[in-house]
Amino acid sequence: MCLAQAEGFDLDEMWGFGGDRPSSEVSTVLEPLLDHPDVGGDDLSPFSCVVMLPRLEAITGEWAQRSDDPLLHQHIEEACRLADVVRFCLEEQVSLLFC
Repeated sequence: MCLAQAEGFDLDEMWGFGGDRPSSEVSTVLEPLLDHPDVGGDDLSPFSCVVMLPRLEAITGEWAQRSDDPLLHQHIEEACRLADVVRFCLEEQVSLLFC
């Protein structure tokens, strides 16, 4: 399971990820993250981070209660690390950079 699936859509269907569905058809507070290229692109502002952090934490909490699947645990660890970085950006009032 990935963040996009947790938000109710398949990332592979999205434009830029192999599909033709525009990101404008998806409504999620994680949109700045999910619609961002892996390398480059604009930084995510502290405002974007403050909006995304509660949802990231909620998703990891939901996942932690669901399964003993090792792959899901890997996703949980990765999402928790992402939440830590987002939290740091908020605390320091710096943008989240992609490189």
